[in-house]
Amino acid sequence: MSVGSITQISAPLRLREPEQQRWEQECDVLVVGWGAAGACAAIEAHDQGADVLVVDRFQGGGASAKSGGVVYAGGGTAQQQRAGFADTPEAMFDYLKHETQGVISDATLKRFCDESVSNLQWLEAMGTPYSHTLPPGGKTSYPQDGYYLYYSGNELVPAYRGELPPPPRGHRTVGKGHGGVVLYSHLQAACRQRGIRSLTQSAVRRLVVNGENQVIGAEIWSMPADTKAARLHARWAQKAEKLQNLAPGYCNRLRQRLTALERKHACPVLVRARKGVVLSTGGFIFNKELIKEVAPKYRRNFKIGATGCDGSGLRLGLSVGAASDRLDTVSAWRFINPPQKWPKGIVVNARGERFYNEEVYGATLGHAICEEQNGKAWLILDKPLRRQSIRQALFGGYWWFQSVPALAMLLLSAKKGATPAELARKTGMDTAALEAALSAYNQAISNGQPDPMGKSAESCQALRQGPFYALDISVSSGVLPLGALTLGGLKVDEDSGQVLDANANPVKGLYAAGRTAIGIPSNLYISGLSLADCVFSGRRAGAAAAAEQPAATHAEALATA
Repeated sequence: MSVGSITQISAPLRLREPEQQRWEQECDVLVVGWGAAGACAAIEAHDQGADVLVVDRFQGGGASAKSGGVVYAGGGTAQQQRAGFADTPEAMFDYLKHETQGVISDATLKRFCDESVSNLQWLEAMGTPYSHTLPPGGKTSYPQDGYYLYYSGNELVPAYRGELPPPPRGHRTVGKGHGGVVLYSHLQAACRQRGIRSLTQSAVRRLVVNGENQVIGAEIWSMPADTKAARLHARWAQKAEKLQNLAPGYCNRLRQRLTALERKHACPVLVRARKGVVLSTGGFIFNKELIKEVAPKYRRNFKIGATGCDGSGLRLGLSVGAASDRLDTVSAWRFINPPQKWPKGIVVNARGERFYNEEVYGATLGHAICEEQNGKAWLILDKPLRRQSIRQALFGGYWWFQSVPALAMLLLSAKKGATPAELARKTGMDTAALEAALSAYNQAISNGQPDPMGKSAESCQALRQGPFYALDISVSSGVLPLGALTLGGLKVDEDSGQVLDANANPVKGLYAAGRTAIGIPSNLYISGLSLADCVFSGRRAGAAAAAEQPAATHAEALATA
């Protein structure tokens, strides 16, 4: 019988007399999910004096370890200062108001900005290194090795700028290749150095609640250690993460095998959490059925994340009456920089109408493509711009995952027309619409007028010399996938990270952090904001859970009733 690839979640185990139950393990704080948010929660809870146990379905890391390791930080970090940029928490707050659009309160956003410098310093204290070197131009989807501070959002876009010159706030973790694995390795090492206990290859399948509906533990299904099944589980899990970008179909089949192994060999372990449980298992982009239900527009998108991003934390919270929000909010990434020349072209929809500013951050553009254009868009270049882009892709020093797809699109898959009218016929666009889009763009440049879509003058270049080219930047592009990750999650108290129910009342004993919860990036993503929120929300939940009073025994509850 075939099985799905997501963690099986059951209704909570209800115990009227928990003290009579046999518990295999006990702790003060149980952290479910050992990515960046879970590691930060575990470290903070431990440092506040709690006995912590952290569990993970795999070996830890999750989407955090697969990420670029970019932390969005500002307000005057040491790296900003060494690079010669002035920044304040107020300026950071002013910019992020554009991006967050009230998804969290102003007070919480201000606290996030005020604590930005200290949270980056906290990461450095964990051993995570940062530097101040900027890539040429300052803006890119991801900077090359040797460059670690950059404009990771829309700071350079005129519509987002404040009164002062915008500073870069994307702090890429120093290390060869993607920095996420470096950042996470230091957080995991910090957990181990503190003696925080961990239980890996172990998935929580249901929470445990007492007679007052307070979460007091979890039932964990753990793979038996040092067995053939456990080794196979580890090998398949590692391969599924490593090959996701190259062979997603094969990796989906590996995930189904992983789930089958777990259902056949995993054994239950009942864990008591005297003070609280923190859910930090990531988002739910790998939960096919849930995506189909709440965000069907994104079923075709390439998945960004890790196998553990199956919504298990979300579903555990819902099982005990928690409320969720913004489950239909998905971040879709369509980066057209690098090559740095590409944003000088224009993006048009299926009809040939220009619909957005090309220099915006990739997730801002991707959101417009998926939400407003039914997933279909083209990037239009002329002969000189195509030639300049090819040269940049060949000799610009970009990452292979930036240069190779760009060259493939420029040289192999681009549609070509001697005139805009011919290009429109070959792509199915409306000839008049495409000609009008090019004419309006070129005329503004010739007359020295502002770009109709608000693009800065330095990002504008007239498109007049044929042949003309159309690059398919749609969701369906086989050369340049349009990736997506989920941003919705459980509603939480913004002062503590405690999970809330539908009436905004706290669910006793339950907390959430990272992409399992509504947080700073839950409106629209920019690079580094999720990892920064993992630190912010993870530490918040860990500290609050550690400060909780232990759950009362049945006898104590009766005595105080």
